[in-house]
Amino acid sequence: MKKMLCLCALFVLLLSCAGEKQKDLYVIGISKIVSHPALDAVEQGIQDQLKEMGFKCEFDLQNANGDPNAATTIANKFKATGIDLAVGIATPTAQALVATIDDIPIVFSAVTDPVEAGLVKNLHKGNGNVTGVSDMTPVKAQIEFLLKVKDVKKLGHIYTSSEKNAQVLAEMAKQACDELGIEFIVTTVTTSAEVKQATQLIVDKVDAIYVSTDNTVVSALSALVEVATDKGIPVMSADPSSAENIGVLAAWGFDYYKMGRATGVMIAEILGGKNPDEIATRFMTDPADTDLLINLDVAEKLNLTFPEDIKQTANKIVKDGKLITK
Repeated sequence: MKKMLCLCALFVLLLSCAGEKQKDLYVIGISKIVSHPALDAVEQGIQDQLKEMGFKCEFDLQNANGDPNAATTIANKFKATGIDLAVGIATPTAQALVATIDDIPIVFSAVTDPVEAGLVKNLHKGNGNVTGVSDMTPVKAQIEFLLKVKDVKKLGHIYTSSEKNAQVLAEMAKQACDELGIEFIVTTVTTSAEVKQATQLIVDKVDAIYVSTDNTVVSALSALVEVATDKGIPVMSADPSSAENIGVLAAWGFDYYKMGRATGVMIAEILGGKNPDEIATRFMTDPADTDLLINLDVAEKLNLTFPEDIKQTANKIVKDGKLITK
């Protein structure tokens, strides 16, 4: 991450020295599929990074509230208003932008599988006016982590049937469970309002529940956790940002604010003159870009114990109702 920031700062400096001038003001449209802590953090990270790098930007911040039709409406608005660059945070909003806009740069962020989502043809270069940052998460490793704390024979999972990101992660979770000898029990939703009922459908059939970076489900994480906790079922989440104030047993995944900063770096390169088609999809590969959150209060309530090495590794710990960050 630090290396990327230094390289981009050098890139902008070289452009300046070469006599190329930045615009006085860039208008950037940011469309996110729903508001929850992780996606909000991406949005904020983008703004902070560009400001820190000296770009003067006006941001048109839009929230589709989980509605793909609204995402399309936002994309049409961006096209009509003539912005300098569009950002799609999460798969559905990025897909709407790509389907609508072909004459300005588009940068996606927090998209699990941009190839499967049809945003780029491969991960080694952009696709015309499109490139971005992926949040492909280590699904099998997250499930294996859960097994260190809880003996799981049946793992529950809820995902959004209409969201490509969620479908890909569900398939990965099923494959991981097959390899680990765990029965995988799933149910699907179409909106966040259905998450609580979906949890009620499977909670008596499972030993634990795994929550991926499915934005629709994460936006209703508190309802899911409430149902699971009442039944004594632990929840493992792939989104630490959304888990800080919600009683999951553990959460291991990306720091989405840092993902926003990395996305900001990519945007800066494009505003500086680089063609999106020349930029490969980027991944968060630095261990410093991930967080491990464990909730000792939830563990005690469920009569579970974290091994000492996990306690030492975790950089966020909830104890006595307080979040401790190492």
